Amino acid sequence: MKKPEVLAVVPARGNSKSIPRKNIRPLGGVPLIAYSIAAGLQSQAVTRTIVSTDDEEIAAVARQYGAKTPFMRPEEFSRDETLDFPVFKHALEWLAEHEDYHPDVLIQLRPTSPFRPPDLLDQAVQLLLDHPQADSVRGVVPSGQNPYKMWSVNPDGSMSPILTVAGVKEAFNAPRQQLPDTYWQTGHVDAIRPRAILEKNSMSGDVILPLFIDPAYTVDIDTLLDWQRAETSIMEDRLKIVAPEQGHRPFPATPRLLILDFDGVMTDDRVWVDQDGHEMVAASRADGMGLERLRQLTGMQVLVMSKETNPVVAARCAKLKLDVLQSVGDKASVLKNLFLERGLKPEDVLYVGNDLNDLPCFPLVGFAAAPADAFPAVRQSADLVLQSPGGFGAVRELCELLIERLSS
Repeated sequence: MKKPEVLAVVPARGNSKSIPRKNIRPLGGVPLIAYSIAAGLQSQAVTRTIVSTDDEEIAAVARQYGAKTPFMRPEEFSRDETLDFPVFKHALEWLAEHEDYHPDVLIQLRPTSPFRPPDLLDQAVQLLLDHPQADSVRGVVPSGQNPYKMWSVNPDGSMSPILTVAGVKEAFNAPRQQLPDTYWQTGHVDAIRPRAILEKNSMSGDVILPLFIDPAYTVDIDTLLDWQRAETSIMEDRLKIVAPEQGHRPFPATPRLLILDFDGVMTDDRVWVDQDGHEMVAASRADGMGLERLRQLTGMQVLVMSKETNPVVAARCAKLKLDVLQSVGDKASVLKNLFLERGLKPEDVLYVGNDLNDLPCFPLVGFAAAPADAFPAVRQSADLVLQSPGGFGAVRELCELLIERLSS
């Protein structure tokens, strides 16, 4: 049997109002839109993933993360008041006219619901295919608030219940157990037969099946507070989600400079403070030996870049004969200036960082590495995640890799 043609479409308008440039704003170190693109690309059922956008920058980011952008969405379908229907009808009609492409199933992936279980799309497609009478499948979670206890205000100032229940007097006063279960539609996934859009002029058709989703995945980003909650969810790292795959870059052939963060890379990110406020940290002698071997065997330059002002940073670097830059608030800006001062190219530089303030440097260099215990978003964005934690041999591990590669 021929595999069904399943098209995943990520709608991403450029002129978002609540959070400007929301679709390409970094969430956990990668653009928001990348999560929805990853869901399409990593699904076993989806055969093609595209982004419908009116914005050239969004289109470029979409292509960077593996989606196709066969067309630019017309301005008339990109306004604040534009509904989903004309956007998806345009996509289907454009593909039919220009490519003679006719998918069996259409998947809508809203960027504002970025956290999806790994098999969610496959479940949605299979559920739709198993029920020929169904027009669509929609992801839902249990309602956070019971709609049978909701009201509307009449013109005369009195209130009326929004919903009633047959056989239940005053449903708004009834216990929850006597009321029907209700569900909230999320933006995680809609699986739709194209006939619903093209023939019935509907985004869902007449027969809609529910796909029940764990409410822990419910994140709908519309405000900055929603964004903060999403960042917190990534930080807690408790959900198994479809995450964007970084295009890991190969080791540079002839790197000239290794840049190291200090706390969390050359230390275990802890600090001891005495009663007088003096700070002490723990460092690895193995890391020191690795840096000495790297300098002697390859001649490679090493620079430590730290936002800390504590003298312990300078003292440790002096002992190891390393150049150091301290009190660096904006590491990316300092790095760009360093490129100009030393005549460096991105492929000349390797960077090792462990926390969010290191992330802006990663795309500027030829190769980025992270210790095993780095912040989740940093590990996700790194070209190489070392097996050793910071302060426990991560630097030594990278030094030995460099010695092996540069000596061969």
